[in-house]
Amino acid sequence: MKLAIDIILGIVCVALILVVLLQSGKSAGLSGAIGGASEHLIGKTKARGIDALLGKVTVVLAVLFMILTLCAAFFVS
Repeated sequence: MKLAIDIILGIVCVALILVVLLQSGKSAGLSGAIGGASEHLIGKTKARGIDALLGKVTVVLAVLFMILTLCAAFFVS
């Protein structure tokens, strides 16, 4: 049981890292705020398409990561 949880946890870790790296940045930092990108952030644009999907997948993988980590810690003893 412990081995199976560890393998699944490793797969979830790699998937979570990849999904986070695939997401586009939400802001351009200080230079973007000075350059006028703040209007884009305040506007009525919503995340659509692949960004919305990646956001939902990130939440699911993060919750799964926390649950598997707690299970792995429980089965250590």
